[in-house]
Amino acid sequence: MSERPRVLIELGDELERAAQRVLTGRRRRLGAGRAPTLGSLMAVLAAGAAVAVAVVAILLIGHRHPHALKPAGPRPGVSVPRGKILDRNGRVLVGSRRAIDVEIVPAHLPVPLSGEASQLAGPPIADQAVYDRLAAALGISTRRRACPVLRSTWRLTEVACDVARGVSRPGSQNVTVASDLAPGLGRNVAAGLPGVTAATVYLTTYPYRDLGAQMLGTVGAITAPELSEPQFRGVPADAVVGQTGLEDFYDRYLRGRYELQTSIDLGLERVGQSSLASSINRNTSRRGGAGAFVAMDPQSGQIYAMGSLPSYDPSIFTKAISRSAYANLVSPRSGDPLNDRATDGLYATGSTFKPITAMAALVSGVWHLGDTYDDTGQYCFSQGRLCLHNSGNVANGSLDLVNAIRVSDDVFFYNLGAKLNADPATHPSGGPLQQWARLFGIGQATGIDLPYEASGRLPDPKWRAAISQVEKRYEEKHHTGCCTIAYPGPWTVGDNVNLAVGQGNLLVTPLQLAVAYTAIANGGTIVRPHIASAVLGPGGQVVQQLEPLPARHVNLPPADLAAIRAGLHESATRPGGTSAPVMARLPEPVYGATGSAQHADQPDQAWYAGYVPATATSKPIVVVVTVEKGGFGAVAAAPVARQILSQWFLGRPGPYVAGSSRTP
Repeated sequence: MSERPRVLIELGDELERAAQRVLTGRRRRLGAGRAPTLGSLMAVLAAGAAVAVAVVAILLIGHRHPHALKPAGPRPGVSVPRGKILDRNGRVLVGSRRAIDVEIVPAHLPVPLSGEASQLAGPPIADQAVYDRLAAALGISTRRRACPVLRSTWRLTEVACDVARGVSRPGSQNVTVASDLAPGLGRNVAAGLPGVTAATVYLTTYPYRDLGAQMLGTVGAITAPELSEPQFRGVPADAVVGQTGLEDFYDRYLRGRYELQTSIDLGLERVGQSSLASSINRNTSRRGGAGAFVAMDPQSGQIYAMGSLPSYDPSIFTKAISRSAYANLVSPRSGDPLNDRATDGLYATGSTFKPITAMAALVSGVWHLGDTYDDTGQYCFSQGRLCLHNSGNVANGSLDLVNAIRVSDDVFFYNLGAKLNADPATHPSGGPLQQWARLFGIGQATGIDLPYEASGRLPDPKWRAAISQVEKRYEEKHHTGCCTIAYPGPWTVGDNVNLAVGQGNLLVTPLQLAVAYTAIANGGTIVRPHIASAVLGPGGQVVQQLEPLPARHVNLPPADLAAIRAGLHESATRPGGTSAPVMARLPEPVYGATGSAQHADQPDQAWYAGYVPATATSKPIVVVVTVEKGGFGAVAAAPVARQILSQWFLGRPGPYVAGSSRTP
């Protein structure tokens, strides 16, 4: 696929509107009865988060949102079936079926039409008579309405408008007026009407409806800009092509009737989506609930299951879709179901980031395996003017690294974050913490075989300086009279302290976090995640294996890695471990971490990231789950991961077991 262009750093209208909302918006209120952690304090300082999101997601990340998808055009069917998309066991995830469309053949109308018809004030009288008879047979209105075509707007009937638009397209052929009719009805409607035909076409089908919809993708009429792209050279102007997801990425194969074998396990996909939905319903308001999950092989990078909620039924795009229906699919009020939160959701990760901080501290030498830290329940810096606390003001006493990971001790990792900070003047790209986060893939696209993927954000002094310049230009233009909109000055040690616990300006996708945990599980290989495993010919024979090479290998010192793994294992199995009550009874050894990321003016976001290694099973797996507004990771995210693991190893999800840990 062609690379999407980066967007220049400019103060566009969208950013300005976001900034204005920030300047007139409310500040975060700290929750009563809960001691302020660094995340909550920084949330207050970042009350202008809307500008930050606008700047980063729109300007700095260089990511094009898949909402560039347009409503289906006038030809939802194809004359030959597209290739199927299959799960790892050959079950059909996306197929096709025969249908009847009623089409107008412009060249066979009483007054034949060509592209020049787009310059007319309306159809010839003889053709209008055909349109009206056809409309009456199909129950379509014959009332004239505004019909924009090219640079003109006419008043035409609905059928005449469809034809005018169709013939005005370069290389246009037949114009579909009605889709998916019963065979007898379609042929009866077309009988005796000049220029009207009943065509046998194939419509894409989704046997499991909204299951994995964002990943599988949609098809639709090719757009005018796509016709000029190299991969569509020679494709007819009325063709149907992949628009999102796997349908888009592998369109040249699927359009050529090849089948696509994936590594998706249908049973695991079902359990992941249903368990995530259950957690959303239990822990969030149904109206605002959302989340994502990823399950993958830490050795090869194959995706076993991946999903995002809320979801939608992709079959809506196999027919013409109204603008209002499309608007609902991209509306925040409906949860933006077209958005794939597994690959495009950008979030702070909370404590699931701590293993990366631990590796940076050990390898850089600011911490050693024999060192201990006395957690008194708070960490103070800025000469004692700012003190940060564990959740609930808990003091865990003397801790080594393993036990700090086991209980997910914030104060311990605040200390590491301060030690890992580097002078911004000499280290504009940050210190060891940023260096190791980059090695683990944070702030970078993973390279998954999907057309769109967010690259995320790893904050460092250089990024902060760039943001400050954008904010400064906004303030100079609008004379706001304040220092900054969202970020208080240059990079400080507090920023690094915040990053060390997965908070602040960090933005990571669930898939990125899963890739980072694969490296912990497999000993340092940064895999390239992929969904498709093979292209199959008409007889089911393998035409091409799809096995991408790893992105790179990172040298993780064995003793350091063993300590981090021990902490993750104890977190999932030993008393005091944040997910031990959830994971302890599973048949395979689980290594994992909970997380709760704080956001301004809303409940915390729940996380779980864990794995079962290849040293323990022939079926190694990494699982990452996040639930927006879900609260604590042990309560809302770990139970979903547990059911995914139970399905993978036992063939059944087992009970929904929620933990009780209130550690972020």
